[in-house]
Amino acid sequence: MQSNPKTKIHQAGHVPFTEEMRADYTILVPNMLPVQLGLICRLMKNYGYRMELLDTEGQSIVEEGLKNVHNDTCYPALLVIGQLMDAIHSGKYDVHKLALIMPQTGGGCRASNYIHLLRKALEKNGYGFIPVISLNFSGLEDNPGFQLSKTMLVQIAYALLIGDLIMMVANQCRPYECVAGSTDKAIEICMEAVTARFTGDRMVRYGEVKHLFRYVLQAFGKVKLDRSQKKKLVGIVGEIYVKFSPLGNNNLEKFLLSEGCEPVLPGLMDFCLYCVYNSVIDHDLYGRGGKTAAIYKLVYNFILSKQNDIIKLMKKDGKFRPPMPFDEVRKKAQSIIGPGVKMGEGWLLPAEMVELISEGVRNIVCTQPFGCLPNHIAGKGMIRKIRETYPEANIVAIDYDPGASKINQENRIKLMLSSAE
Repeated sequence: MQSNPKTKIHQAGHVPFTEEMRADYTILVPNMLPVQLGLICRLMKNYGYRMELLDTEGQSIVEEGLKNVHNDTCYPALLVIGQLMDAIHSGKYDVHKLALIMPQTGGGCRASNYIHLLRKALEKNGYGFIPVISLNFSGLEDNPGFQLSKTMLVQIAYALLIGDLIMMVANQCRPYECVAGSTDKAIEICMEAVTARFTGDRMVRYGEVKHLFRYVLQAFGKVKLDRSQKKKLVGIVGEIYVKFSPLGNNNLEKFLLSEGCEPVLPGLMDFCLYCVYNSVIDHDLYGRGGKTAAIYKLVYNFILSKQNDIIKLMKKDGKFRPPMPFDEVRKKAQSIIGPGVKMGEGWLLPAEMVELISEGVRNIVCTQPFGCLPNHIAGKGMIRKIRETYPEANIVAIDYDPGASKINQENRIKLMLSSAE
């Protein structure tokens, strides 16, 4: 059984995920966004894919990463590959019925090369027969057994919008909940409702999606809250993995909750809008692809309109604080940083800090992973400039790497909180 896949590794560099594998293979997903990716994994079951979002933590994952990835590689790569290798070694799965999935952007970020580092680690450990699916939209690789139809892509896009809304309102409930765990229960109720609505290979009408937006607001509106105690609002920004992933940021949100704070995270759709708009910037600055830029501008405005619908519904509901419209976020950044700075999170990172400060969230943790130079420049490197423009800003940059002490990280955050409003 294993000889043919090994032959394919030698000939083509990787084992393809075939249509036959789809029936009984488990696809492991590294955890970055617990709510958004958790929702997508559930939706994919409707299409016959058994996808499991890993929620493992601990030093063993870091050790697996250090054993299998060169220590000059960025910290997110080390954790993602370490988490997948740790799962394979756990004994929980039949390794001959296992596949892994890895996003591949095709841009300048080293994340495009994670997939090759992962395959190298698999071969090194004798698991070269395990297929690794490349999740990309630029034709970098093809997997015959993992094809996303137009209908599936639309459902995933809507799921990300709903997932962002769930994450935002959950963060506004959890610090104040009267009954511990009631926020998590509301998350589960909402995720079940979305999964039940997005069934089969059918095009979901936007009217249904707007109904789900309202459903989420109603579900969290029923969570009993005690807002008599004022909480310090603390924004979290940074490189996309360590910003969102509990594994990447040492459970930063839980720590902030334990310190009497309300964590505030800009949604994933802001990053998606940033990526889309960068193609428009390429045309404006460098004269690249006018037709392509026009298409991306249409996509940008389409997504923006959906985000604006969420904002309008949140304002009408009145129970939760809506985010700033992304077009305003984008424009606010222009006095801080040039639009041509778009490697990694680029101009989005200072833009999100300005967004938070403008909304009254003056205390900010900027998460910086080892090996991500663009984010150190656009994040930590812009703090002084932001403070000159917004003197009330209370920002601390926290480095995350294999040798960083969690106690030191938390102590630096406590020092920032000691002067927080």
